[in-house]
Amino acid sequence: MSTGRFVSSASIGSTSTSSSTQISANVPISNTANKWKRESDCDEFVGARRSKHTVVAYKEAIYVFGGDNGKNMLNDLIRFGVKDKSWGRAFATGTPPAPRYHHSAVVHGTSMFVFGGYTGDIHSNSNLTNKNDLFEYNFQNGQWTEWKFIGRTPVARSAHGAAVYDGKLWIYAGYDGNARLNDMWTIRLTGETHQWEEVEQKGDRPPTCCNFPVAVARGCMYVFSGQSGLQITNTLFQFNFKDKTWRRISTEHILRGAPPPPARRYGHTMVHHDRFLYVFGGAADSTLPNDLHCYDLDSQIWSTVTPAPESQIPSGRLFHAAAVIGDAMYIFGGTIDNNVRSGDTYRFQFSSYPKCTLHDDFGKFLQNRQFCDVQFIVGTEEVKISAHIAMIVARSQFLRSKILAARDARNLHFEKLFGTTDVRLAEQPILEVQLPDAQPEAFEIVLNYIYTDRIVFKDPFSHKLVLIMMDVYQLAVQFNIPRLEQLCVQYLEFKISKSNVLDALYNADRMGLTLIKDYCLGFIVKEDHFYNIVMSAEFAALDKPLIVEIIRKRLNPSKHTTDMKYDKTIGTTLESDMAVFLKSGGKEFCDINLVLEEKIIPAHKSILAARCTYFQAMFRSFMPADNTVNIQIGDISPSLEAFDSLLRYIYYGDTKMPPEDSLYLFQAPCFYGFANNRLQAFCKHNLENNITYDNVLQILEASDKMNVLDIKNYALKMVVHNFSQVAKLPKMQDLSRELLLDVIMAIADMKVENKQRIHDTFISQYNDI
Repeated sequence: MSTGRFVSSASIGSTSTSSSTQISANVPISNTANKWKRESDCDEFVGARRSKHTVVAYKEAIYVFGGDNGKNMLNDLIRFGVKDKSWGRAFATGTPPAPRYHHSAVVHGTSMFVFGGYTGDIHSNSNLTNKNDLFEYNFQNGQWTEWKFIGRTPVARSAHGAAVYDGKLWIYAGYDGNARLNDMWTIRLTGETHQWEEVEQKGDRPPTCCNFPVAVARGCMYVFSGQSGLQITNTLFQFNFKDKTWRRISTEHILRGAPPPPARRYGHTMVHHDRFLYVFGGAADSTLPNDLHCYDLDSQIWSTVTPAPESQIPSGRLFHAAAVIGDAMYIFGGTIDNNVRSGDTYRFQFSSYPKCTLHDDFGKFLQNRQFCDVQFIVGTEEVKISAHIAMIVARSQFLRSKILAARDARNLHFEKLFGTTDVRLAEQPILEVQLPDAQPEAFEIVLNYIYTDRIVFKDPFSHKLVLIMMDVYQLAVQFNIPRLEQLCVQYLEFKISKSNVLDALYNADRMGLTLIKDYCLGFIVKEDHFYNIVMSAEFAALDKPLIVEIIRKRLNPSKHTTDMKYDKTIGTTLESDMAVFLKSGGKEFCDINLVLEEKIIPAHKSILAARCTYFQAMFRSFMPADNTVNIQIGDISPSLEAFDSLLRYIYYGDTKMPPEDSLYLFQAPCFYGFANNRLQAFCKHNLENNITYDNVLQILEASDKMNVLDIKNYALKMVVHNFSQVAKLPKMQDLSRELLLDVIMAIADMKVENKQRIHDTFISQYNDI
């Protein structure tokens, strides 16, 4: 049986056509990224509105099985074709699973596998039971088959998680009718022998839970939130299939200064696409949120997706289901307000842009230590740590003043030695800056933060991390990096515990860190902490003045404090600092001149080299003696405006630019050797969606100069179709003679086409008479 063999319902709605401001058929058109769109609803005669069902994707369709409509459990199988946008009943033979909900369904090869769930008559509340049966539905012939097993089987369950990896079905956790579970079982989906195997799990396993989603990515299964009683959290857990080990992903967002994970919830969905996990819906305490969250597997941070303009955003819901086809997510059904079942379908267009590599590029550049032009002499042991002036001065005013003072002292030395400060860069010794009070390990962490906006530990499992972070906090205060201060405070608040709080208190007192000291005192005197801490051997060894402070704090409960006060809005990001540095703050530290259209554009070698292999190779092998580089992109010299857009991308990852700049920069990623083609992807999207009669002449001019014929022809057609408006634009008078002739020829061609169309229409009507 082909996947197109089903009983169809009429498609609701019409297919939209391209507007006059989009690229013509010979130029690729992409769907708007991050856009929600409501698709055809499923008619009641095809399938009921439902929740607690499953959705899987196979080829160009999603398949919905089971669930409940508020009165009865269901076991029908319905199908939505994403190309023809129509619903129908999927062809099926054999005995299907009994009606059920909170089951699981996965796809392997040409089959769907349905496991477990809750069955019975919910209307009369009879024969209700969990199941541990496994059914296979073959998409090619529509055959349902129940599997038979040998040996042990998992306990019957519902509201569990299921995944496919390495040709096996993996079942995790759920509810057995009496208690929540966190066991795991697996069974091979190929071969003649069907035998379950219980998995021996290692690592930091999630608590017993149910009504959670799972997603598989990069050899791992991810579990987020769910119903787990008093232990319900918004923690993301990762299970590695190879070594069968769990890992809790909890503090990474703190170390990266990123938003926290989504609020704890259950009945939500989670899918994987590209490098992201996407979480939608569910019940978050007493609300039904409809925002979409994504977790970046590369940067390990959460963010909330901003929907594209004109999105048709689904209402909040729980117990819906989702699946991915191509570069889009489809969600169907669910329970919405007032316990109403839904039968609507939504499509979300993923953003497939390559990731921003700004932080990674600068981080790798620091690790490689190429082109370093400053050396910090750190601590009493005078450890030498190299870095790049441009990066340092862009992020810390304190270190900027230190570098300026060191540079002035060096110039004074040159003046005495040579009678001038005009000494060639190649002959200048590396600038040295003394930091005698800093701890080298803490300074390395601060330095990495300056380059990447992230805190990275050499040994993330060291028992000294709290003490190291206190040193980092002290440097963040001294160097005037407020956002790093906040990250340290958040991390310490998260990590300080009954086992390490006395060490933290002692060191906070020794280092004069009043904020952290007060937090430690408040933590110690809390009712559920105090007895265990004061009865410990560490407390008995504590300095007497600190013991006195603890006792006084305990006796004066009105001054208890258990939260470190900090303002999360204070501080700047790497992007914002680099933007200011490019626009105004970095002029006195420029060490390279870029020349375009006879205009000199001062820049910074280290930033150019960190982001572009083109400049890196140039500065390493054949740096011009006069420190001047003529700018081109292949054989083309970009406009000054386009190159300004390119510099913004290099310095702080900005992708906002007018469409005409996108034409000039389309080939820049290849020519300059960026880490990926992110800029090119944005240029393509910009051109596909933002050509209007207001900017069409700039696009025409740029496409002619860049010899991009598809775009040029499209621009000419737009000029012709909007000529009465375009002709009045001031830019029209600035067009070259050759382009004006092209416009005239396009107008003539259009008139010929119109005459032919009128003639053909007349002949057709005449023949019909």
